[in-house]
Amino acid sequence: MNSLIKRLPLFAFVLAAFAAFAFTSPEEVQTDVYGFDGEHWYLVNQPPGPGTYNCVMDAAPGCLYEEIDGDPIDPNTNRKFQNNGLTPIEN
Repeated sequence: MNSLIKRLPLFAFVLAAFAAFAFTSPEEVQTDVYGFDGEHWYLVNQPPGPGTYNCVMDAAPGCLYEEIDGDPIDPNTNRKFQNNGLTPIEN
């Protein structure tokens, strides 16, 4: 019985650790990205290709953005968004 009482703090710690992971919800991951061709914004939820879009070499600071009027996802790529068939987003 004494050994069980001595291990009680360890059991409480294990139970608290389990509860911390079991009862917290994961953060929502943003999956939508946007492209801007200089005139219109486009929701980009497909891989680049002939019927969607491309990121072509240019002096522009970025191709894809986390949000409309936001910062480029990778600003050092020197690529420009080129639409190949996506529908513009209504502003």
